[in-house]
Amino acid sequence: MVVVLALNSGSSSLKYGLYAVEREPVLLVGGTIETTDDHSRFFDTIETTLRGWPAPMAVGHRIVHGGPHRDAHCRIDDAVLADLEAACAFAPLHGPASLALIRAAGARYPGVSQVACFDTAFHAGMPDIARTLPIPREYQAVGVRRYGFHGLSCESIVRQLGGDMPAGLVIAHLGSGASVTAVRDGRSIDTSMGLTPSGGVMMATRTGDIDPGVLLYLLRKTELDAEALATVVDHASGMTGISGLSGDMRVLRAAATEDADLAIRMFERSVCKQIAAMIASLGGVDMLVLTGGIGENDAPTARAIRAGLAWVPGLEIRIFSSQEDAQIALHAAALG
Repeated sequence: MVVVLALNSGSSSLKYGLYAVEREPVLLVGGTIETTDDHSRFFDTIETTLRGWPAPMAVGHRIVHGGPHRDAHCRIDDAVLADLEAACAFAPLHGPASLALIRAAGARYPGVSQVACFDTAFHAGMPDIARTLPIPREYQAVGVRRYGFHGLSCESIVRQLGGDMPAGLVIAHLGSGASVTAVRDGRSIDTSMGLTPSGGVMMATRTGDIDPGVLLYLLRKTELDAEALATVVDHASGMTGISGLSGDMRVLRAAATEDADLAIRMFERSVCKQIAAMIASLGGVDMLVLTGGIGENDAPTARAIRAGLAWVPGLEIRIFSSQEDAQIALHAAALG
């Protein structure tokens, strides 16, 4: 048995769990911490929770973007840290926070192996037609391509399905971040997010796919610089921008205003369009899995998706819990 501390760092919170791992990970204790800038203080809270439990033998980290040189889960060493530093350009919201957490964990648990678990790894084997973006080749050479995200969530769905894995599967991870992935025989062949987690489905605060001419227009006709434009794309758009209220589905359902209703309907339509695109990539589909906070818990969204895909014959729709933290624990136990 290997005891693993799994750390799942998001943009606004840190989820942690202590797992005992043999064949399957078993959660011993865990919790959630609202994000602060002082990552060393995270471990004061974590160690209070872990008091009386076995000390971790490995620490696993969810890494949103591994950049062009890291496409497989791995132990963290100086070379990996250097690549993660460079990859911050692809994920400026998540990358620096993950690095700070790795360093804080190393200081708190000296000598304990740390493992990087990449959200992009599940999609690393996508065919060229899916991973290549329609831009000049010189930009492709420096790593501008489709990476895909929510890979740990997708891995966990594949693991949970086990022997029930269909040949053609679509996974819709629907939360404040949302993506849709086409899975053939357990492997990702296409996904909605691209170079960054901003593309694809309209999300809580992110635009999802948008005419690039809109961004060019805003650069030309307003005083927005690159940083301000990034705020618009990632933090002020999506359901928040449309509703003028919130990107939280629960708040929007309760508000029942005209703008909140429009934001919800746009989100539901965006999800259905991306699912249809993944069905096209697969050439047909056997099962659709809904997961993530909205996918698992918002029944009206599930009904709207079912209605929007009524034209797909024989489609089985199932709801699964995303077990990203357990997936981190499995990889950390195997590689630590």
